[in-house]
Amino acid sequence: MGARGEVRVRLAGAERRLCLTLGALAEMETALGVAGVEALAERLRGLSARDLMVVLAALLRGGGEGALAGELGRAAVTPKEAAEAVAAGFAASLDG
Repeated sequence: MGARGEVRVRLAGAERRLCLTLGALAEMETALGVAGVEALAERLRGLSARDLMVVLAALLRGGGEGALAGELGRAAVTPKEAAEAVAAGFAASLDG
């Protein structure tokens, strides 16, 4: 593990860094149309595929993986990989 709250996961055939930063939280709130962490938490309980991509992209950008975040719609990432990566990103922020 690298920086506090950072986790490494395998996505699109390579190891990637995810990190739940304040900027990532703000990006998620804006993209998902919610205000505040409580509203975001409620929204995260029932993610659509689009929501999952938004959250994963924000976590990737937080980890310095902006290139993959920008190409996520075309990347070879399975729904299972995406869901597991998002879960790992949030878990790392709680452990860090």
